[in-house]
Amino acid sequence: MESKKKSGLGKILEVKGMSSSLTAFVGLIVIYIVFGLIDHKVFSAQNNLNLLRSMSKYLLIGIGQSYVMITGNIDLSIGAVVAMATMMACTLMTHGMAPILAIVITLAAAVVVGIINGILVGKFKLPPFIATLGTMFVTRGIAFMVNGNRNTDNIASGIGKESADRFQGFFYYGKTFGVYNTFWIAFILFLVFFFYLSRTRSGRHIYAIGSNVDAARLSGVDVVKTTMKAYVVSAICSAVVGLILGAQAGMGNMDAGNTYEMYGVAAGVIGGISPLGGAGLLLGTFAGAGVWQVLENGLNMVGAQIGLQRIVIGVIVVMAVLLDVVLRNGNRPKSSKKAA
Repeated sequence: MESKKKSGLGKILEVKGMSSSLTAFVGLIVIYIVFGLIDHKVFSAQNNLNLLRSMSKYLLIGIGQSYVMITGNIDLSIGAVVAMATMMACTLMTHGMAPILAIVITLAAAVVVGIINGILVGKFKLPPFIATLGTMFVTRGIAFMVNGNRNTDNIASGIGKESADRFQGFFYYGKTFGVYNTFWIAFILFLVFFFYLSRTRSGRHIYAIGSNVDAARLSGVDVVKTTMKAYVVSAICSAVVGLILGAQAGMGNMDAGNTYEMYGVAAGVIGGISPLGGAGLLLGTFAGAGVWQVLENGLNMVGAQIGLQRIVIGVIVVMAVLLDVVLRNGNRPKSSKKAA
């Protein structure tokens, strides 16, 4: 009986990236308890609900960036896609378009951006930093242009208060089973993309090209198509965040999503996603998004300045990446070390 239990536990721990994910969850729990002991308001029901809702944005962009990082690439256009999505959806609604149609058009536009990123990186082999930097400027430009270089009016002015309330309630202010819908949206997408990455052939291909793109290509993996899928996931998650921000404010903001691409990197690497590609679990990204939000919330509640918050999170991100590099170097075969 004991040997069977141990073997079952051993199988779980042997899953690549599981130890990093569990470490991130332990860190999340410790940080939450520490801040709660400092200020008991951290433990309040309303604060926990707000934590889950605020964490959802980091979780979504973390999922998107994690997909891309697992392929060994990066997506700098995430924040700009957030801005494009919120401006596009809100502009369409202020002009009287039904929310559901505005959402569909917005998501379709985001998918196009993801496809373009995938083609530039996967087919034309542009460095992902340069390719997505270019699309970042283009999509941010679209965010400015869709409403004539100004933020939108309140969406209720175009679709009426009742429709605006439904849109805002669905994406931000409403609750289901006592929890804000924002979290449920993020959690459902997390489950979908977690299953896709960990339980499907296409998910295995994403890991394969991140581990060794040449070996993956020789094994029959369609590198261009797989890279495109990763960037499309990133764009869709970013667009959903844009819709959430539009619902929160009730209007579109051209500057929405600034630096969100870096928040996505932080959520991923804190949770054990390797920026070098080929390793990490979305389970860790969930924990990483939680760590980010609990740190931000806790430091706010104890009165820490915004500068100190950024320093603390920045140090954690660097340490997480450094740990990944050290572990990878330590796991290299001795023969390769001697040859080097």
